[in-house]
Amino acid sequence: MASFLNALGRTSFRRRWLVLAIWAALLTGLGAAAAAWSGPASTKLSIPGTEAQQAMDVLSTEFPSTAGGSGNIVVEDSATGGLTTEAGRRTLAALQAEAAQLPEVATVLGPEQTGEISSDGSIAVLRVQFAKPVDELDPSTKDAFNEVGTELNRADLTIAHGGDIATGEPEVGSTEGIGVLIATAVLVVTLSSLVAAGMTLLTALIGVAVGMSGIFALSGAVPVNATTPILALMLGLAVGIDYSLFITSRYRHNLLEGMSPDKAAGRAVGTAGTAVVFAGSTVIIALAGLSVVGIGFLTKMGLAAAFTVAVAVLVSLTLSPALLSLAGRRALPRSLRTQEGARLALDAEESPRQLGHRWAELVTRHRLLAIVAVLAVLGTAAVPALSMKTALTDSGHNADGAQDRVAFDLITKGFGVGSNGPLLVTVRADEPAELPARAEEVAARLTSTEGVAAVSPPSTSPGGRIGLLTVVPTTGPSDAATADLVDAIRRQAATESGAEIQVTGFTAIGIDISDKLAAAMPIYLLLVVGLSFVLLVIVFRSILVPLKATLGFLLTIAATFGITVAVFQWGWLADTIGLDVPGPLMSFLPILMIGILFGLAMDYEVFLVSRMREDFVHGATARAATVSGFSHGARVVAAAAVIMFSVFAAFAFGDDPTIKSMGFALATGIAIDAFLVRMTLVPAVMSLLGNSAWWLPGWLARFLPDLDIEGKALREEPAPRELVGAQQ
Repeated sequence: MASFLNALGRTSFRRRWLVLAIWAALLTGLGAAAAAWSGPASTKLSIPGTEAQQAMDVLSTEFPSTAGGSGNIVVEDSATGGLTTEAGRRTLAALQAEAAQLPEVATVLGPEQTGEISSDGSIAVLRVQFAKPVDELDPSTKDAFNEVGTELNRADLTIAHGGDIATGEPEVGSTEGIGVLIATAVLVVTLSSLVAAGMTLLTALIGVAVGMSGIFALSGAVPVNATTPILALMLGLAVGIDYSLFITSRYRHNLLEGMSPDKAAGRAVGTAGTAVVFAGSTVIIALAGLSVVGIGFLTKMGLAAAFTVAVAVLVSLTLSPALLSLAGRRALPRSLRTQEGARLALDAEESPRQLGHRWAELVTRHRLLAIVAVLAVLGTAAVPALSMKTALTDSGHNADGAQDRVAFDLITKGFGVGSNGPLLVTVRADEPAELPARAEEVAARLTSTEGVAAVSPPSTSPGGRIGLLTVVPTTGPSDAATADLVDAIRRQAATESGAEIQVTGFTAIGIDISDKLAAAMPIYLLLVVGLSFVLLVIVFRSILVPLKATLGFLLTIAATFGITVAVFQWGWLADTIGLDVPGPLMSFLPILMIGILFGLAMDYEVFLVSRMREDFVHGATARAATVSGFSHGARVVAAAAVIMFSVFAAFAFGDDPTIKSMGFALATGIAIDAFLVRMTLVPAVMSLLGNSAWWLPGWLARFLPDLDIEGKALREEPAPRELVGAQQ
C-alpha cells in the first residue's frame, strides 16, 4: 500500500498539469450535470413494512385526494368578535377564494366545512389540498401559497402559513462561512505559510465542489432529502481540510529532512496518505452502513456523505501533491527554507520542550490518574443520555418568527397542541356493508380513549372499502404521550373483531421510524464496529489497539449523547446556540451520530497511533514510541480537530433545528474524542499496555496481509540535513 501510494504521489507531483486538468474536467462536467439535471429536495418519508406506511399506501389508493401536498392558512383576528363577525367572515371568504386560485389546487376547505374556528372566534384554519405531492409542485406554487393573504394585513390580523408545503429547505448561510474562516485561520497559524494554508483549503474546496456537484447531478433521478446535501457539505469540508492538512504537513517535514520535493511528496502520500486511506475507509464504512436500517432517506443520506468522503480521499492523494508541485519549497515558511532554519525546525520538533512532547510525557508518567480522570469526566457527561427521547421534530421546534412555527403556535392556542399532529385511523370491515357501523363503533370507542381530544365523523372512500377517522390527541406530535396513545389504539385494534384498524399520519410515521431505528441500532453497531475493528486489526497488526480504539469511541458517543440531551432535550444553555424550544432529539440523530463520529474518531486514532507504530517498528521502545509518535502528530491532529470542530459548530448556529442538532452533536463529539479520548486517554493506555499493545497471535500474523502503513518499504537513510540548503 505504502509503495503504491508513494508512486501515486510522485506521479501526481510530476504530472501536475494532467492531474489538475482531470479534476478541472470532473468539476466542470459534474457542475454542468448538476445545473441540468438536479431535482427538488424530497420531503417523502417511506418506511416499508410498517403499519403507518401500509395504511398510507392504502389511503393514497382509496382516498386519492390525500396523496397530494397540503397546507394550512391560519388566521388570528384579535378584534372584538374576531372571525365570527361579518367582517371576519368576509376575510375568511377572501382568503379561501385567493387560495382556490393557486396553481394545482384540488380543494380549499374553510372553517365552515371543517369546524376549525376557536370558541372565542379569534382563530380559524383553512385547509388547502393540492393535486400533486409537494415534491412535484412547481416552486412558484409554493411561493404563491406563502403569499396568500399578504394584501389583507392589518394591525389586528395575523395570517400564517403551515403544512408540508410551507416548510422551507435548510440553506447554507453566513454561519457556515464563519466556520470556513476559522478553519483558514487555524491553517495559517499551524502551517505558518499562506501558500501552504491556501493550497490545503483549495484542495478541500475542490473536493467538496466535485462531491456536491455529483450529488446534485443525481438528485433529479434519485430524489434526496433536503438535509442530505447539508450533511455531505459538513463532512466534505471537515475531512477534506483534515486529509489535505495531514499530507501537506508530512510533505513539509520531509523537505526539512533534506528530501527533494518530488521524493518528499511521494513519501508524504505513502505514509500520511496511507493513514488517510484507512481513516477515510472507516468513515465510508460507517456511513454506507446506514443502509442496514432500511429507511430510504437515511440510506441516501449516508451514501451521499460517503461519496463526498471518498472524493475527499482521492483529492488529497492526487490533487494535494499536484498543488504542492506548484509550490515546491514555498510550502515552507521563508525562515525554514535555509539550511539553518530547517535544522532549527527539526530540532524543535524533537525538543522535550515542545508542547506535544511535554503533554505526552505528563500523561504517560501519570497514566492511571489520566485514565481515571477522563473516565470520570466522560461518565458524568454521559448521565443525561439515560433519559434520551427521540421523535420526528415538528414545526413547533422551528425558530421564532418562522411561518410554519407561527402557524403551529396559533393552532395550539386556538385548538390545542394535538391539532398540529392529528392521527389518521383507517377502518376496513369484513363485509363492505358493515363498514359504516364498524367505523361509528371505532369512533365512539376512540372518543372515550384517554389522551384523545376529538374524533371526526367517519368518512368512506369512494369505493366504499375504507373508512377514515381523524383523531386529535391531547398532546403534541413529538410528545411521548402521543406515542403511547398510538400504541394504545393499536393494542385495541388487535382485539377488535370484524374490523381491521390501522393508524397512520405524520405522527404515526414518526413513531414507526423511531421504533425501526431502535430495532436496527444493535445490528448497525455490530456491523460498523465489527467491520472497522477488523480493518484496524489489519492496519495496526494488533488486537489491543483496535479494541482500545473501539472502547474509546463508545465513551465518546455516550458523553456526546449526554451533552446533546442536556442542551436540546433539557434546555441547558440552549440560549447560547439559539435553541427556542427544547424537545426530543430528531429520531435519526443518534444512529447518524454513531455512524459519523465512529468514522471521524478513527481518523485521529489512525493518524496518531500509526505514527506511534512507525516509531515502534523502527526500533523505539513502546513508551518512547508513544511519546515520540504523539509529539510528531499532536500539533497537526489538534489543528485538524479544531478545524473540524469549527466547521461543525458553525452549523449549530443555523435556524433549522435538525441541522442545528447535527452540527452541535458532531462538534461536541469531535472535541471530546480528539482532546479527551485520543490525545489523553490513548497515550495513557498505550503507555500502560507497553509492548503488549502490539501483540498479535502468530497464526493471525501469518494470515493477515501486511499493508505497511508505517512505510517500511519506503524507509531509507535520511538525506543529510545540509542538503536542504543546497537544494533550494
